[in-house]
Amino acid sequence: MEHDGISLDAPKAAGAQTVDRALAVLSAVGRHSTDGVSLAELVGETALNKPTVRRLLLALMRGRMVEQNAGTRRYFLGEEAYILGTFAAQRHGILEHCSQSLTRLARDTGDAAFVSVRRGHSSLCLHREEGSYPIRTHALTTGQLHPLGVGAGSLAMLSALPDPEVEAVLDANAAVLASDYPEFSQDALRKHIAITRENGFALNPGLIYPDSWGLGVVLRRSDGAIAGALSLAAIESRMQPARRAELLGQLQRHARTIEDSLARLYAPRLGT
Repeated sequence: MEHDGISLDAPKAAGAQTVDRALAVLSAVGRHSTDGVSLAELVGETALNKPTVRRLLLALMRGRMVEQNAGTRRYFLGEEAYILGTFAAQRHGILEHCSQSLTRLARDTGDAAFVSVRRGHSSLCLHREEGSYPIRTHALTTGQLHPLGVGAGSLAMLSALPDPEVEAVLDANAAVLASDYPEFSQDALRKHIAITRENGFALNPGLIYPDSWGLGVVLRRSDGAIAGALSLAAIESRMQPARRAELLGQLQRHARTIEDSLARLYAPRLGT
């Protein structure tokens, strides 16, 4: 079987570095689940050279983790990725537990609602639900990554970690924070973490985009582990103190609903 002029039966690459690179390619493909992704885009997103990305794609296609649309030549997650994702959802799945709350939050507030999860030292937006308010913020989009602590939901998750883990995250993200997020120095994030812990919620007062404010609360599983974060974003005029308190109340109510749903999922396991 041929792919981009190379046989899918070509010798397989080996080694830990190859595994890491293959996972990076698979992850990049997964973040383009709707429209797929081209080879050139994967090269740009992974910072790997074209022959390496092509070789890794071949390996992933052999394992049915990735497939290519014959017409568009764009790559999508494959059947095996779906199967593994279904199994993983039994333990890690959160989006299905949040869907109703996201819809209701966006409908009732008119603002954008988000669910995010931790991914290593970053926060990944799993879904953005648009509200009806005509002026939209330059906030998260589905599939977007931020360093952990950048953004309301992301900050809520970072603040919920124990101090040694917080410091490990800050150290790991030091370079990207300095280059891409100058408003988020390590000292600034430590102050935001302290405020978030004291208040019980995270506030982003336009630190990423001047007129894009956010509120975030952490979501926990029954064992206390962080499951993700629920957040809202709106323009500054819609995040003044009185309305902010109203939005926070709605966020916290829906967070409890989601956590109750997660608790029911884990109840049989916790009782064994």
